Amino acid sequence: MSANSEFTRPDGKRCPNYYTEPKDAANAPGIVVMQEWWGLNEQIEAVANRLAEAGYRVMVPDLYRGEITLDAAEAEHHMNALDFGDAATQDLRGAVQALKAKGGKVGVIGFCMGGVLAALAAMHVPETDVVVDWYGVPPEGAGDPSTVRIPFQAHFALRDEFFPIEQADALEAKLKATGIPLECYRYDAHHAFGNETGQNYNAEAAKAAWDRSLAFLNKYLKAG
Repeated sequence: MSANSEFTRPDGKRCPNYYTEPKDAANAPGIVVMQEWWGLNEQIEAVANRLAEAGYRVMVPDLYRGEITLDAAEAEHHMNALDFGDAATQDLRGAVQALKAKGGKVGVIGFCMGGVLAALAAMHVPETDVVVDWYGVPPEGAGDPSTVRIPFQAHFALRDEFFPIEQADALEAKLKATGIPLECYRYDAHHAFGNETGQNYNAEAAKAAWDRSLAFLNKYLKAG
């Protein structure tokens, strides 16, 4: 089952989202998927559907409130206008809480801009049980990696034009110091290599990252 719906944020406001679940949803853990800068489009819905097929209840908060674009300049404008603090502590956290209210563990996975927010969830959303970050590195001051206490997996592109690999290296070093379960992978690819509709799509890297992501999520959300 999949549908567009709304959930209540911690501040009482409503946030639209895309929701999908497996056939046997009664005891399924949850995953919040955080969008790329294009908006809540068909590609990110397809990611949610794949996770539902893997046995998860999935919510995708609509950070742009219905706005979708194919134009990079417009996408950048939307991203720059986004209040990341509000998106992390209200939209994202509200989705995590909504899934958690139905029982089970809840993870967060995000891509590009959503990867930044997934990383911030590990720092600012205490209900989160595990995080998987594709490409995103939070800016200095957005959160303190030393506060992370949950399993964290990251996928970085060696030729990323938006998040230079040196930024990924620095984030990994800070996370390593915490002693948390940590996996950081690097791929000989460009930014957004996992988006099959984009010009940087790399099928080999995308499959490897997806398989690793699913194994990590299964380990910490389905086991025990």
